[in-house]
Amino acid sequence: MARTLDDVHTTLRAEVARRAGELWDVALRLHADPEYAFAEHRAADLLTGVLERDGFTVERGVAGLPTAFTARAGHGRPAVALLLEYDALPGLGHACGHNLIAAAGLGAALATGAVLGAAHGSVLAVGTPAEEGGGGKALEAEAGVFDDVDAALMFHPGVVDWARAPLTAQVQYRIGFHGRAAHPTGNPTEGIDALAALIELFNVVHVLSRRLPPASHIQGIVTHGGTATNIVPEYAEGRFGLRAATTAELEELVGRLRTSAEGVARATGTRVEIERAGARYEHFRDNAVLSGRFADHLARSGITLTPPAPGVHLGSSDIGNVSSRVPAIHPFVAITDSDGCDHTPEFARAAASDRARAVLTAAAQALACTAADVLLDPPLRTTAWARHRQPEASRGLSA
Repeated sequence: MARTLDDVHTTLRAEVARRAGELWDVALRLHADPEYAFAEHRAADLLTGVLERDGFTVERGVAGLPTAFTARAGHGRPAVALLLEYDALPGLGHACGHNLIAAAGLGAALATGAVLGAAHGSVLAVGTPAEEGGGGKALEAEAGVFDDVDAALMFHPGVVDWARAPLTAQVQYRIGFHGRAAHPTGNPTEGIDALAALIELFNVVHVLSRRLPPASHIQGIVTHGGTATNIVPEYAEGRFGLRAATTAELEELVGRLRTSAEGVARATGTRVEIERAGARYEHFRDNAVLSGRFADHLARSGITLTPPAPGVHLGSSDIGNVSSRVPAIHPFVAITDSDGCDHTPEFARAAASDRARAVLTAAAQALACTAADVLLDPPLRTTAWARHRQPEASRGLSA
């Protein structure tokens, strides 16, 4: 007798529950051994080892990244990707809960592969390093890792229960000014002060910032300001982080920063170099069709997701670069009370708490059931892709 989709959901939830102890052990092992951007070798070995044991075909070093991987069960389309993050924060460990993201994605992939087998397309577990800095998903997306995928699914532990994440676009730029060294009293008129040019750019940015729309800002630091107080600095450099609600608004902001830097250089007689520093994170495009399914499945565990608070804009993530290519979800599920905050020692402790263990199991079950929906429900896939291709609404944050 053919199984209904509800039957599959029940079987998947039971399969995740059966593996709950192993998944929690993985989460704790990652938590106790934090590794950082593009150096998560032990984490990648742990996760790929479990996947290979369960029959997944593993490809390591994807997109030219030594700690990135894909693990596949089944073949062809439709295909669903479960995203695993596992980098930590220097000095804070897993204060963003990536140990839980990895374990939940792992559990969902294992359960979906075991229950559905190879007859319904492909289940991929995609190892995505360096979310906290470096943009593993952005580099994987550029390399085509998600080209033949119908949905990309993950959850993120947080301090709120939100069905979607209002994640902004962000990028960093290095701006260096070249002047001419001189003695400030011996021959001051011969010098061209590169540091003065950089300081003037900070002044211009300060004025510019007063007129920026909500969620947009530019924050800079001086990374090189000279070598001695009795030498007019011939070189000065700053690093500027830019954020905006949408990727298009971010590009406009980059243009304004570039124009400002070039104007300062002309005014001060310096030469300016402007270059992007690292990957650009695009804003996140939630697929409401799929995030709604995830929320429905998570409600079976007693966790209710709501829309984000109006007007709230959070940080940025390289999941945005995936969401511009395929239907994607990135819900938040709380592991602390709402007065908590991630990127803190308290949140790192919460990522190994009893509440985190319960959330891990619930999220893995909801991810597995949503993955099954993508693979087994053709009308859902069609609707999700149609939603994905619609023009973005609400400043691009709910497409």
